[in-house]
Amino acid sequence: MNTTVWIVDSYEEALAKNIVIVSLGFIINVINGMLVLTFFSNPMFSRDSRYILYIHLVINDMLMICVSVILYVLTYAAPVVNASLCYILMILGKVFFMITPLNLAGMAIERFIAICKPLYHSQICTPQRTYFFICFLWCLGAISSMVNIIISLVTQPLSFFRSFIFCYPTYMFPSKAHDDHYTASLVIYMSVVWIIISYTYCRVIFTARKAVSKGSANKARNTILLHGVQLLLCMLSFINPFMHTVIVPLFPLQRTKITFCFYVFSNIMPRLLSPLIYGVRDEKFMKQMKRFFTFKVIIVKIVPSHLHT
Repeated sequence: MNTTVWIVDSYEEALAKNIVIVSLGFIINVINGMLVLTFFSNPMFSRDSRYILYIHLVINDMLMICVSVILYVLTYAAPVVNASLCYILMILGKVFFMITPLNLAGMAIERFIAICKPLYHSQICTPQRTYFFICFLWCLGAISSMVNIIISLVTQPLSFFRSFIFCYPTYMFPSKAHDDHYTASLVIYMSVVWIIISYTYCRVIFTARKAVSKGSANKARNTILLHGVQLLLCMLSFINPFMHTVIVPLFPLQRTKITFCFYVFSNIMPRLLSPLIYGVRDEKFMKQMKRFFTFKVIIVKIVPSHLHT
């Protein structure tokens, strides 16, 4: 008979990992929450498609963090949960995860129009069209999950959704049981987004060489390059299963530690770095953020009453 060795964390190690994940998730959402408050503190941002797409990225990442942390804690605290609850959490997590690269593509297209088609930017990139585009992103992001829901409803009896199962989110943690359909759709999404960002970057570079205002063109080029870096951070989750397959066999006794490190650097940290870097680079946004969160000290001068007489 074949024997399977299942490596389980000790209580102290499991507790430490969960404390780290919950703390990081809380800190990241607090910082991103400050970015959201800054956006709504000034009506100017809600009239600019660039900032609308940016804050949508931040809010989506906050939701992704919440679902991701809940699922991570559940794998330790209650690995066997109701099937319906597990499906809902995993579907939400997949949709949030899919939205990020699509949103980055939209932000790159907006910068491309602003630099290469400046006369049409105000007509094309209106707030109404931006909100419509965001709805379109959610529809695209939900396609893969909707297919999984339909397949589950057709192949599984209704009693299955009332049963208790192991809730192991394959989109977050590497696994041999990784969803092939989800992987294929993710490859398509990432490939399309990478093509869009590469194309817009090349066009902006070409435009920057001929532009009279070199500063704005170069800034847009750097912004699109940052979108590429953000996309690479998102792609870390995609290469997780392959890295896991290569590295874990070399250190089989450290499997849980390796999985934990992969999870932190591919699912948690990018949700802080990419929105924060983008927000810090924007002068208008940082100026409003400093103004909104700066505590004003009021100095009251007390004058003795006899001086008034």
